[in-house]
Amino acid sequence: MQLAVLALCLSQVASLARAEDADAAELSELAELSEFEDGALSALDLIAVPRRVARQVKNILTKETKPHIQELSVQTTIISRYAFTAVSCTMFNRHTAATQGVFQFQVPQAAYISNFTMIVGGRVFPSQIKAKEKKVKKDKEQNGKSKTKEAAEVSDGEMETFRMAVTIPGRNRAVFLLTYEELLQRRLGYYEHVTSVRPLQLVSKLSVGVTIVEHSRIKYLEVLPLRKSKALTSSSSSKTDGKASAPVSTVIKQNETFCRITFTPNIVQQVKIANNGMLGDFVVRYDVEREMGIGDIQVLDGHFVHYFAPKDLPVVPKNVVFVIDTSASMVGTKIRQTKDALFTILRDLRPNDHFNFVTFSNRIRVWQPGQLVPVTPNNVRDAKKFIYMISPTGGTDINNAIQTGSSLLRDYLASTVDSNQNSVSLIIFLTDGRPTVGEVQSPNILGNTKTAVQEKFCLFTIGMGNDVDYRLLDRMALENCGTMRRIPEDADASAMLKGFYAEIGTPLLSDIRVDYSEDAVEYVTQHHFSNYFNGSEIVVAGKLTNHSSDSLHVQVTASNSDRSLRLETDVQLTDRERETKRRLAEAEAGSDAGGYVERLWGFLSVKDGLKERLRSQTSSEREKFTQQAANLSLEFNFLTPLTQMSVETPQVLADGTLAGVEPTKAPTSTDSESANQLPEEESAGDTPQSITRKKEQTGRSPEAGKAKNGVKKTAKTSVTLSKTSADGDPHFVVDFPLSKLTVCFNINGQPGDVLRLVTDHKHSGVTVNGKLIGAPAPAGSHKQQRTYFSSIIVVVDRPRRSYIEVTPRKVILDGRDRMILPCSSSIAVESDSLGVAIVANANITVTIQGTIQFIILLHNYKNPAPYQRDHLGFYIAKSGGLSKSTHGLLGQFLHEEVALTEVLGNITVAKGNGTQEANATAGPLQSGLKVLKVKERIVNVVKKSRRIYSGTQTVDCWFAKNNAAKLIDGQYQDYVVSHLFDTGDWPHSANTANTH
Repeated sequence: MQLAVLALCLSQVASLARAEDADAAELSELAELSEFEDGALSALDLIAVPRRVARQVKNILTKETKPHIQELSVQTTIISRYAFTAVSCTMFNRHTAATQGVFQFQVPQAAYISNFTMIVGGRVFPSQIKAKEKKVKKDKEQNGKSKTKEAAEVSDGEMETFRMAVTIPGRNRAVFLLTYEELLQRRLGYYEHVTSVRPLQLVSKLSVGVTIVEHSRIKYLEVLPLRKSKALTSSSSSKTDGKASAPVSTVIKQNETFCRITFTPNIVQQVKIANNGMLGDFVVRYDVEREMGIGDIQVLDGHFVHYFAPKDLPVVPKNVVFVIDTSASMVGTKIRQTKDALFTILRDLRPNDHFNFVTFSNRIRVWQPGQLVPVTPNNVRDAKKFIYMISPTGGTDINNAIQTGSSLLRDYLASTVDSNQNSVSLIIFLTDGRPTVGEVQSPNILGNTKTAVQEKFCLFTIGMGNDVDYRLLDRMALENCGTMRRIPEDADASAMLKGFYAEIGTPLLSDIRVDYSEDAVEYVTQHHFSNYFNGSEIVVAGKLTNHSSDSLHVQVTASNSDRSLRLETDVQLTDRERETKRRLAEAEAGSDAGGYVERLWGFLSVKDGLKERLRSQTSSEREKFTQQAANLSLEFNFLTPLTQMSVETPQVLADGTLAGVEPTKAPTSTDSESANQLPEEESAGDTPQSITRKKEQTGRSPEAGKAKNGVKKTAKTSVTLSKTSADGDPHFVVDFPLSKLTVCFNINGQPGDVLRLVTDHKHSGVTVNGKLIGAPAPAGSHKQQRTYFSSIIVVVDRPRRSYIEVTPRKVILDGRDRMILPCSSSIAVESDSLGVAIVANANITVTIQGTIQFIILLHNYKNPAPYQRDHLGFYIAKSGGLSKSTHGLLGQFLHEEVALTEVLGNITVAKGNGTQEANATAGPLQSGLKVLKVKERIVNVVKKSRRIYSGTQTVDCWFAKNNAAKLIDGQYQDYVVSHLFDTGDWPHSANTANTH
């Protein structure tokens, strides 16, 4: 049997390998599949599924016409509950004819997409987030080029499907890059992150990674088995007993506050899970240790976030009225699952609770008219009988049902007004349809509901299935301090109802208010909450004002079962920010870490704006909140209900080539480069293409039309560099060509420090900052640690503000629109006066206004030693456009010259950065030493050698010790700035000596 399967598999590979049109890329693909068949014999249970595996291989090799997904990577970094997810999908059209490739990926409903980019045939097709047009023409809606969160994504319970179809030329690849962000909500005592792994086919290279970076100790971590059913959602089950096994190939590396989880199933393992590519949801759950008190406050880059989740509090009694739809549409599975959930909920009621049931269809029925009854064995027994006897029939009278339930709860609260015990009151409303009886107009139902509730209790709504007015249920809940939950048509409604009640069934606090020093904060997100339920978390974020106060006063007030609570503290902002940066640096959180608090604040602010927009009672209020949320969505590049995504799609000609693209062939190797040039790395199919972003033009000639597509072949050139650079850990080199001297120095900064490399903000508008990451020093080194540049940002303020952020793995270009480009592909992008060219896995060239050019080298390790980190090197290639006022650790020397002299006889030199003078307190220089004269300062130097350009060249230089003391203006600490986007001016006059 094994030999038969082997013969069948290999025969398929051989037949395709003999195909007349097979090229190198296709042969490579077949080799990957051949590896699958070799592994299948040893890894699969051939007795159990021999024919199934052979059939699957045959489908892949001979019948499949859609593009093959060569690689799918989903990488998530969770920093203090805020999750950044980057999806990269590479499709290969192995056929000679163009064919359609469909990229689709399930995104959590609560998340916001922040970028989408396609690379087809070497061309980049970026997306642009812009304000949604109030009236969109039908033809624009049908062309597939404009997407909104409401229209472009198909909702599926708690997930939405992002879908993009594109034509891929024959024998070409398409790369789809999608990023989205979300704030994980704590439910039932844990956070849950879900990654949908449903590529719809077997994938040669499939990888899912989840990195968790927390400030507090991770006390609970679990990777669940792949979840295939919609029934088991984040709210439908509590923590498991820990016996469930993680999916095959899952690897977990963890310490107290950091965790790295990878899931990399090979094709054999994928077949065992699901041979159709529908692997399921990769689910990670975790929770962190909490101390009693006011909560965890984190500060970074002028913003703060406050996490508040108190524990070990007495449970507040609740008064709950269940309002249940019993119309004819509930017959069958829906009513059976609803009854099952209600039986469980009755068992979970506590002795101090009070409850009642209302059912509605054409008519309203109350279990215990005019009262809420206590939880006793007899009352629970009678309630179960009432539920058991429910029989669906008739229409749906939502308005009268809400009025009846509200009246019951209001009357009960009025009768217990003299009670000394606090309680939480709520209505849980469930329906599977739209209003068909009585009042059917949504505005009237909303108004009547608000009048009936009178802000005395909260309304929680649940919709089941597809025929529900979810907008109505959402507004009903939002306007009455509740939340709405959606149960998909084919989900396990019983499990989801039980899970939802478990979230809100244990109130611990009510009327929670979080306040901060008025003169220290602004634009604070929602900070008043009606209830706090056990296992959840309250999150507040805000912007810090620029006042001089370094202290933030925080006050939390709330009520529990029998008393009021008041918590107060003063937070030292500088200490908190230093602690936040230190933890991020230790965890090597990556480029996303730098702005996570600000983006978390933006995320919550948009959510709040959309809620207030729904709650607004007047058109002016609605317009105000709409504008606020839309502006923030655009600022943070979020795809929300108020924005739309415009994507330029490639046009494929009849001959299978892209429109506007001249055929190109891979460049050949050039002659040996000169010693002062950086060789480019090349590979077939990765030829850099130059792209000009689409501009609005009229009356163009045919040549101008080609310019719109903006694609032209980039000639093979060698990148010429100056020696002036900051590379390694980090070693600084400054070239003085007129003086024919090269000077070098080290800066021993701390992990997390952001160093100002170049600043010419007032003139050319250019600023370059670099962030340090730490690593242990090699054995025997005199250093305690090493530092490298983990990210470099170039900010350009002219003609409009834009920036380029470079990390070892990706480049973020944020100007007129936002693009995220991988460093593993050769791409060139030109926009206005700004250009970025990536040579795959080698370097990035940033060109500004044609007169300023920086080269950033990529240093990535396949198998790094403990003291090695992926890092960057920064080189200045052109500086003609930088003014004479340019400053920074490198910039201050661009328009300066130095002189090298030898000390003859003992002289005395001032120790400060002043001029040479006789001084009894100064230090003597010994005869015969070499010294530099820089801006009238004398600097003691020794001769050293430096390896630059990735070690391809050695340069002799004069080394200044002690963090370049006396060589640079001021001290090196003066060049440490607050954050990567800091463009503040040099604190002293430019290019002048600063005496300390």
